[in-house]
Amino acid sequence: MIPHGTALAAFALAAALATPCARAAEAVIVVQRSPLAGFRHYDGGEVLRDLKPGDRLELVREPDNPYDANAVRVEWRGVKLGYVPRRDNAAVARQMDRGVALEARLAGLRETRNRSVRLEFEVVAPLP
Repeated sequence: MIPHGTALAAFALAAALATPCARAAEAVIVVQRSPLAGFRHYDGGEVLRDLKPGDRLELVREPDNPYDANAVRVEWRGVKLGYVPRRDNAAVARQMDRGVALEARLAGLRETRNRSVRLEFEVVAPLP
């Protein structure tokens, strides 16, 4: 079995080699793409009209979160939008705890069957 950190690095390298980039300054490795968890419970509705695909999001580690030790909060311009889903947050939390510079960006907005809005975001690692 490959250690998880090694597997993540191998995945990142494979993604970088498979994804052509227009300019090196914008080169990133997409670590994961996920739906945003908890959007309807926080302040995202107040800024929904202002959100656009490609917007930079901030990842904030919450190691003392009473519900999930791997919690990673997602914000846009200081507004709490939700969290990295529990099923997807362990690797992101581990890398953030190690000091890896991860960023996030809004990948898409879509309306669900019940007319609620679902945000999808990508966690990316910038390439030097």
